[in-house]
Amino acid sequence: MTMAYAKWLHSSALSHATVPTSSPRRDTIPETFRPATSSDRPLFFNSNYRYRPPAIAVQAQAKRGLLQKTEEEAASPDDMQFEGPLKIVLYPDPILRAKNKRVVTFDENLKKLVDEMFDVMYKTDGIGLSAPQVGVNVQLMVFNPAGERGIGEEIVLVNPRVIKSSKKQVPFEEGCLSFPGINADVVRPEAVKVDAQDITGAKFSVSLSRLPSRVFQHEYDHLEGILFFDRMTAEVVESIRAELLALEQKYEDRTGLTRPESVETRKRWKAAAGFGRS
Repeated sequence: MTMAYAKWLHSSALSHATVPTSSPRRDTIPETFRPATSSDRPLFFNSNYRYRPPAIAVQAQAKRGLLQKTEEEAASPDDMQFEGPLKIVLYPDPILRAKNKRVVTFDENLKKLVDEMFDVMYKTDGIGLSAPQVGVNVQLMVFNPAGERGIGEEIVLVNPRVIKSSKKQVPFEEGCLSFPGINADVVRPEAVKVDAQDITGAKFSVSLSRLPSRVFQHEYDHLEGILFFDRMTAEVVESIRAELLALEQKYEDRTGLTRPESVETRKRWKAAAGFGRS
């Protein structure tokens, strides 16, 4: 997600949930909206790549959503391999639609991947980034609503699952690092509750609202192979059709391959609803 359209962030928008006290604790760090005001609460991850537990301890939960993740295909060591410096994968590369596997190994390679993801996110003026956007098809996302290293909260979510969302839906103009130069309205729930794991593998729950919720949902869609224009109404998609077609043509020019999908082939448009592919 990009930085050009972030308009606000309140400290209550991110409610920290627990990491079990028995979990390992050591010092580690963990598209597009305008930089938002940082929260007064401590960070999940700081800019020194040093892990710190959430500030407010509440009981960690491994509820239905997280249990469902255990049934998904696990990522192998080969699936976790990458070469730096990472580059943003652009629409309509099929990597953005591929299945993303569950992370089961929490090691130095994962920490390095997270570090590299934050690095490319900041360099491209992003506030959120998913692993498939850098060519690694696993269930991992990073984000910082402030959009600047050393400011705001750097958050890492591994194998996330939405367990609850608000009935209230709100429109907001979004951008995406995989769709450079394209911004348009997307309607999403105002708040969500999420089960996930942190960079050490510890399970926790967190409630997100406002901008953090918006960024999370955008990145979560990427982990499910859903792109932000899938969530748009037919009218909104029509307003960015030329830009989407231009990206498709650039893909063909760059790769010499036929575009794997096209907005032109989707004759009847209905905005995606709910979470996940179903």
